[in-house]
Amino acid sequence: MIKFLRIKNLATIEDVEIRFQDGLSILTGETGAGKSIIIEAVKLILGEKASSDYIRSGEKGASIEAAFDAPAAFQDIPDLPASGDGDLLVHRQISEEGTGKAYLNGVLVPLKKLKETGPAIVDIYGQNDHVFLLNLENHLRYLDAFVEAPAPKQAVAAAARGLKDAVRQKSDLLERRQQREQRLDFIRYQIQEIEAARLRPGEDEELLEERHVLRNSEKISELVRRALEICYQEEDSLLPRLAKLEAALVELSEFTSAFADSKGLISEFEISLKELSDGLIRFQDRRAAATGNLEAVEERLDALDKLKRKYGARVEDILSFLEKIKDEEKGLAAGEERLADLDAEIQRKFKEYSSAAAELSERRGRGAAQIRKLVEKELALLGMKSAKFSVRISTVPPSPGDIRTVRESGSEDAEFLISPNPGEELKPLRKIASGGELSRVMLALKSIGKESESAKTLIFDEIDSGIGGRTAECIAQKLQGLSKAHQVICVTHLPQIASCAAHHYHIDKKVENARTFTTVKKLKPEERAAEIARLISGSRLTEASLKIAKEMLEHNAKSGG
Repeated sequence: MIKFLRIKNLATIEDVEIRFQDGLSILTGETGAGKSIIIEAVKLILGEKASSDYIRSGEKGASIEAAFDAPAAFQDIPDLPASGDGDLLVHRQISEEGTGKAYLNGVLVPLKKLKETGPAIVDIYGQNDHVFLLNLENHLRYLDAFVEAPAPKQAVAAAARGLKDAVRQKSDLLERRQQREQRLDFIRYQIQEIEAARLRPGEDEELLEERHVLRNSEKISELVRRALEICYQEEDSLLPRLAKLEAALVELSEFTSAFADSKGLISEFEISLKELSDGLIRFQDRRAAATGNLEAVEERLDALDKLKRKYGARVEDILSFLEKIKDEEKGLAAGEERLADLDAEIQRKFKEYSSAAAELSERRGRGAAQIRKLVEKELALLGMKSAKFSVRISTVPPSPGDIRTVRESGSEDAEFLISPNPGEELKPLRKIASGGELSRVMLALKSIGKESESAKTLIFDEIDSGIGGRTAECIAQKLQGLSKAHQVICVTHLPQIASCAAHHYHIDKKVENARTFTTVKKLKPEERAAEIARLISGSRLTEASLKIAKEMLEHNAKSGG
């Protein structure tokens, strides 16, 4: 609800502060006193387009500030700091150029943010001010609230999201089909090239060693021959000399025990030397039997180098890359299978959506018929006895081939229709009803509605246009009833409505020093009687009108008004 409103330099208002409370508040005043300026200020704070014509003569700018009980919906606005007392603070500035700035809780925001925020805080019902009626989504939202269908709506929305997701996946796969085929061709070429090479881990290191040996084969052969000669082939080679050393030590051991174990040591040397010799012989034999040649090794290494430049620095890296692209090939090849799966999934999800939407459609159809009867009954009580009302439901058949027809809100659009006078056909309410008629229709809708919007402020302007007597009393009772769930603000000229209010504000206009000033005053109980008497008898107060005014206030106070 609106808790505080301050208006500076707007039209005839220099500086006015209004502190609103919950319940029913009434604004009264002479015609032209400035009641419409108060409503205009609220519309500006809700993001309506401004003009430099709004600015008070002689001033450079205008501003409007308001504090609202912050609904929970606005606690999640990104980067919006919390106010100290939990209120939502809105500030609108208007410059001489007709532009200006908007702030939420002290943070500069685009004007469209106020327009997005406004409908959740305030509804204004008056001539050309029916934001609720201008947006047909509100008609459908009202219908759904009336039939109390949160679960079916959630089921429809969830089914729509699931179906749209499957359709998007299929569309993405189809769009990428050519790219996928090109990628598959390329990957398969890479796989074939690598597999044709028949690589072995560590093969490149072995080939490098082999090449080094082949390039130095003559020197290696000479070194092997020389090593074998040193071991046992020459007269003074190691093995014969070890035998002579062993014989000398055996003889020496007959004279001293210090060399008793020398024979075993010499035997170990002989074994090691023989093993070394055998190894040299085996190496020599392998080299002699080897069929490889340097040219073949060079060709193999060159082939490996070409693969390394493409796929990895080592043979192991190339083999790892091979496994990776094989996995990718499987994934890409599965694309066609996924398309087939998605077709089946889309059909299944479409059936789910159609079933959920059909259930919601049935509820909406029953609700539309109930709303028609109840609103016509309410309108008759509000002075529109001949009015006919209807909720036109237009169906948008869903199709899996046109994702635009799969809507989270379901398969219907709803619009309120009215025929205010006998013999006239039903036409869109937003196009043909007058300001007073619109306000009364909205009062009827709000009276029968089941919307849980206790935090929202409802402002009615011109609701009493062209009515009086019993109808005025009925409107007053309806407004009182609404004020138990909403903050209600009503501009009125009727004493029946004014006397039912919990709070009464008087709008006055005066001229001082050739300047016009609009002021706002919250009336005390004794002041209310005089103002209601003025509404009864006009500018000339009479004892009779004052008596009637006091009786009306006393009666409404006793009845809970």
